[in-house]
Amino acid sequence: MNCADRSTRVPWLAARQAGVALLVLTTTLLGSWAMFEILRVNGITALQGIVLCLFVITFGWITIAFWTAIIGFVLQLTRRDPLSLERLATPPSAPDPGEHRTALVMPIYNEDPERVAAGLESTCRSLLEQPHSRGFEVFVLSDTRDDEIARREVAAIAGLQRRLAPRLVVHYRRRDNNQGRKAGNLAEFCRRWGNRYDYLVVLDADSLMGGRTLVSLVGAMQANPGIGLIQTVPIPVRSASVFGRFTQFAAALHSPLLATGHCFWQGHAANFWGHNAILRTRAFMACCGLPELSGKPPLGGDILSHDFVEAALMRRAGWEVQLDPRLDESHEEVPSNILEFAKRDRRWIQGNLQHLRLLAAAGLHPMNRLHFLFGALAYLTSLLWGLMLVISTVDAIGRAQGRHDFFRAGFQLFPDWPVTTPELVMPLLISTAVILLLPKVLGFLLAFIQRPAAFGGRAPLLASTLLEIVIAILIAPVMMLLHSGFILSVLGGRKVSWDAQVREGRSVPWGKALRHSWLATLIGAAWAGTTYLFAPMFFWWLSPVWLGLLMAAPLIKMTSSLTHGRRLYRAGLLRVPAETIPSAVLQRRASASPSASGNRLKPPPPESPGDMPMQSFSRWPPRKAPMSNDPALAPRRASTSPSPRTGRHLKAKPE
Repeated sequence: MNCADRSTRVPWLAARQAGVALLVLTTTLLGSWAMFEILRVNGITALQGIVLCLFVITFGWITIAFWTAIIGFVLQLTRRDPLSLERLATPPSAPDPGEHRTALVMPIYNEDPERVAAGLESTCRSLLEQPHSRGFEVFVLSDTRDDEIARREVAAIAGLQRRLAPRLVVHYRRRDNNQGRKAGNLAEFCRRWGNRYDYLVVLDADSLMGGRTLVSLVGAMQANPGIGLIQTVPIPVRSASVFGRFTQFAAALHSPLLATGHCFWQGHAANFWGHNAILRTRAFMACCGLPELSGKPPLGGDILSHDFVEAALMRRAGWEVQLDPRLDESHEEVPSNILEFAKRDRRWIQGNLQHLRLLAAAGLHPMNRLHFLFGALAYLTSLLWGLMLVISTVDAIGRAQGRHDFFRAGFQLFPDWPVTTPELVMPLLISTAVILLLPKVLGFLLAFIQRPAAFGGRAPLLASTLLEIVIAILIAPVMMLLHSGFILSVLGGRKVSWDAQVREGRSVPWGKALRHSWLATLIGAAWAGTTYLFAPMFFWWLSPVWLGLLMAAPLIKMTSSLTHGRRLYRAGLLRVPAETIPSAVLQRRASASPSASGNRLKPPPPESPGDMPMQSFSRWPPRKAPMSNDPALAPRRASTSPSPRTGRHLKAKPE
């Protein structure tokens, strides 16, 4: 089975979803029962009742990742396609996709123009190396507000046009305003040029994609007319700091595993992550015109995390949305330090909390409602975890300082001795640790078995996995505190600014690290001191939390270091396949040097306008509109007529 023949048949999907739900619910109930039994032996207080509720939510959340990782591990170990369950061909081929017109669209906003052009050129040259590269064009969609940056953009893209001509056409458009941000940028492009293209491959400013992957995506869309979107799994690359290398290693080891598990139970209702994905243009235009949410920002106004919503609207209209974890050569760059990473998370938190308002939107597929809920829980669990720890601390101090009531009844012959339940406490602690760490262990085992050389060898792979776990444990309390503060600020009405991401590696100065972490350090010191004085036993149980908070400034500083990152690389630690066996597109990007700018920018092509109607979250299906000659608005109907581009007989699935 190859990517172009990607089957839309998903056998036993309902049974898969029911099975995963049963496994998650059963595991959560067992953990919750154990916690309840531990708390109830001496009587559950009001504080402990709150702790129990918070435990159920957070334990259930980590259980989802636990079972998803197990499923992904089994499928990848047996080399089975997560949708069809058929045996996979190795490697997947990229046959001729036939006649098509596909635009690689890259929305940018105040980015470094030379860096953008270098990455885009690497992708384009990788595409041109393919035997079936015809039919592609490139469109850079600028929302830049800084005139000096815009001037450099024009020069960089003009140079790119000249270097790639005549084999690949590159277009550039700058909007007069950035209304609607990235979603508005794409929508404006679709309304002006959408009818010119069959498919759009959406790239971020830091995206890198190989030519074989691009051709395979088009082939899959051509072969399956019911698919509206295919999302690849972008793997972070090109970061030299300790934090960047930690993030790259974790993603390379665990993301394909988890994505495979998600694909297994999400079926045709996967998610869209906003980039490194291919869209069917007419489906996107007909389904994904986004209205503003009622009310003021941060929970109203523009929908910030628009990608989740666009996937939900496509699925609502009957289009399949797929996740393909098998395609490699899909990459992105990540923030190089904790502060920049948290800054990006701040934007995502606001967008994901907006999704809670759409849980009851009309006509959505149940899986998309879960995507909205899970996206919010990905950050809300930090706040819930923090609340659980704080309330547990208060309860532990109260119990340590209070006196046990041996005679609760007025006339009681025998005292009520304090009861402990070590037969439940230790198994619950071990089970929780296993559920948290098993996804990492399975990622390690899969790499250890199938591709140890890609991570530098078996011994470096083991050492790197242990180092990654240690770093993850240390920074978890810091991220918990940052995420909790961001959530409270959003709920308090503070909106976020959406600036360009800092993509190049840079070390965080000590002053900046201290300025952003003094509160975490103070909280950690107060927490440690209070528990040590009033609940010494709980002090040691809490040590991973207060230690991470106390070390917040050194962690931010040291993990941002490029020097230490290079030392780790020389020691063979946290190496990833993108470094040990880099693809051609990565080699080209690594060796790219500043290219000559152009003097004259070629104008964009003639417009081929189409409508992109605003969607409703309160009414579905939409009211019938007058017939239109616009193909982007044509309803999906069963047809046995040949496709005008592929010449194949296509039959769309009924709605």
